[in-house]
Amino acid sequence: MQEDERFREQLFSKGSGRLLYEVLDDLFDYCFPILDKIAYKLDSIEDDIEDRRSEEIVTDISKVKQEIISYRKIIKPQRPALRLLERHIERFLPEELELYFDDLVDASERIWDLLDNYKEVVEALESTNESVISHRQNDVLRILTVFSVILLPLTLISGIFGMNVNFPGEATRVAFWAIVGLMVAVIVGMIGFFKYKRWL
Repeated sequence: MQEDERFREQLFSKGSGRLLYEVLDDLFDYCFPILDKIAYKLDSIEDDIEDRRSEEIVTDISKVKQEIISYRKIIKPQRPALRLLERHIERFLPEELELYFDDLVDASERIWDLLDNYKEVVEALESTNESVISHRQNDVLRILTVFSVILLPLTLISGIFGMNVNFPGEATRVAFWAIVGLMVAVIVGMIGFFKYKRWL
């Protein structure tokens, strides 16, 4: 309006109600590109989860969640104010502006619905991502547990034969290879048992 005198006169000639509508309309129009950016971020996060980059996107999910929460805090108090203005418009503004303010209420509701939808999506993505991370950690723990369980009897065997007591064949090459053979047999047997139980 500062740059275009004709535009300024055109707006002011229609009254303060029309000016209020134009300001609010521009502000609500500005909301939709921001919502598109949030939608794009959510799509990117979904792709990252599919690409198995779960640990890296925890921060991204947190940031998008914070954006949605902040946006909801801004939009929430505007909805009842606009509805109230729409209901009592004849007390403040000319009657012909009622249709315009209906559009503003519709835009506000559309924005709120999108934010509600995005909130559900980001919560679902967070839950999915946590499940993927948890599943991966369970796999790692399972492998580590299997290693620990396999090493336990080997440690027992080496401990028994490492004691300073006499046993048949002590200090012979045959005894050494017999002990190694026993250890290999234990390893193979335990791996076979784990495969049979589908723990590996």
